[in-house]
Amino acid sequence: MSVRQFTIFGNKYRMGSYILLIRLSCSVKLAFGRFQFGRLITFTGGEYLYIGSALGKEESTGSPLARRVIRHASRSEEKKPHKIRPALLQLFSGDDFASNSNRAPSTKKLRWHIDYLLDLPEAEITHIVIMRSPLKLEDKLSELLESSNATSIVAPHLGAGDTRNSTHLLKITDHNQILDLLHHTIPEMITVRD
Repeated sequence: MSVRQFTIFGNKYRMGSYILLIRLSCSVKLAFGRFQFGRLITFTGGEYLYIGSALGKEESTGSPLARRVIRHASRSEEKKPHKIRPALLQLFSGDDFASNSNRAPSTKKLRWHIDYLLDLPEAEITHIVIMRSPLKLEDKLSELLESSNATSIVAPHLGAGDTRNSTHLLKITDHNQILDLLHHTIPEMITVRD
């Protein structure tokens, strides 16, 4: 497992938010279920990011955050999982995440917008930023990342079906600039005020 594959903030919670950094090896046209009435959207080869969360109820038997991220690193049917998946399984086997229920279901169904992109063999998750916090951060992260000069919106509201004013799937031009921005911003963002 390479530490370069993960950036982790916080350590107390089994729930949280995450950002997937994704490399697309070539241009593709893709429909995201019923998003924009099934219209094909062009994705040029390059890097993208996806903002998500898993704030479900923490159980003594597992972690909603671990299950969600492992699910993203899986593909549907008999397709090969993302290369990062074994490292994720190792990461989430530690004492504070350990559980057999952290494994993704044996058959993945395409449910969220991001599932359609991640199911492609041309798409590969290269890095995951994990924020262990019970706070709902997706809108703040989206606002922060949309305002960066290192991102651009592919389609408004893409990946953000459960929010009104944000986009959770963005094209990026400089992942190092994005990681630096997150390193400076997330520690304050995840602080739970009593």
